[in-house]
Amino acid sequence: MTKVKDKSALVLDGNVVKVRLMAERQALKSMVHVDWLRFTVRLRNAPPFLTDQRATSTSVWDEGYRLNKLLSLINELPDHERDACGQAAELADRVCMALGFEFNRGVEMGKGHDFYKRRWPLHRNGAEVGWVGFGAASDSPRQRAQAESLHVNLYGVACTFAEHGWAERMARIIDDLDGKITRADLALDFFDGFSGGIERVLEEYRAGLCDNYGHRPVMRDINWAKGCSRSLYLGSKEAGKETNIYEKGDQLFGEKIGSKWLRFELRYGNKFRVLDTDLLRRPSDFFAGASEWHAAILREAGDVAVPEQIHITPQPALMSVKAECVRNALWTLESAAPSIALAFQYLDDEQFLELVTHKKKPKRLASFSHADLTEAYSEAFSQFVVPRSGPVAMSLQ
Repeated sequence: MTKVKDKSALVLDGNVVKVRLMAERQALKSMVHVDWLRFTVRLRNAPPFLTDQRATSTSVWDEGYRLNKLLSLINELPDHERDACGQAAELADRVCMALGFEFNRGVEMGKGHDFYKRRWPLHRNGAEVGWVGFGAASDSPRQRAQAESLHVNLYGVACTFAEHGWAERMARIIDDLDGKITRADLALDFFDGFSGGIERVLEEYRAGLCDNYGHRPVMRDINWAKGCSRSLYLGSKEAGKETNIYEKGDQLFGEKIGSKWLRFELRYGNKFRVLDTDLLRRPSDFFAGASEWHAAILREAGDVAVPEQIHITPQPALMSVKAECVRNALWTLESAAPSIALAFQYLDDEQFLELVTHKKKPKRLASFSHADLTEAYSEAFSQFVVPRSGPVAMSLQ
């Protein structure tokens, strides 16, 4: 039977979080803080696994034991996973250093999440507060591409209890490794209550005050009928931009305490957007840049910010290059492949290279840049399975 925390424990936990957030606010002179962070690093850019330069652990565990344990775990893995495992461990240690002395990499690997095969857990006081994932959970084309990356996921509790300045240090890591932020949550807290409460947010939404460039975000609510622990969601994860307005006090202290604490949490994803690391350095500016309504809420909290927008990636062009590459891949496999195979078999190397190099792009692909085609063309071919015998199996979704 699971033991439920009593009311005093809930209040204590909630007060600890509140004090920590207020201290962060004072230290950084910013009302908005980063409450969740995820980013991805390509394996080729990740730190190498160096067994003779491992005096970087923030753990109180004996370093020799941790290294021997790590080497033992690596040696148990298949050959193709060992380098990634060591690189993930190095990245996990670097992330822990940025978070602060209380954080360390777990000595045991865990099962992966989000289609990564394995993960190194990140701990604070023995509890998992994040992870670094590596390896692919399957052999699908998309998973094979994912196997060439490492992924860092820092939960809200890690962000809350990290040492001051952690977000700036994390931004430097991401920049140094040419990583990509895939999720960042920016939180604005009204500890003593928001004038008009969550009801006012609903009224402003209905009045069109939350519209952005004439577009009204999708709205959904949770627990509204109960009158407590309520949440409003504006926007959607699928669109890469969602704001959750919820009664944080109820979440931390329990409903019966009657806390007025209301949180505005802006959640950015990298779908349709490129999330700059400056978002970690200047969270208030990017919160204000989400819309005029977000900027007004921030002003009401007493923060002065210079709105910084995260622009939507032009999707028509992106979708167009992918579609054209798929068409070209289909044509190549269905029509040109037998001729290419014949030329490869009967021409010498010089003749074959002359045939396939220094040629203009097909007309339908001519308008796209090298950068556009590099990823899209490879991805287009990886969608199709070409068996060693039998017809080519293809489908165009």
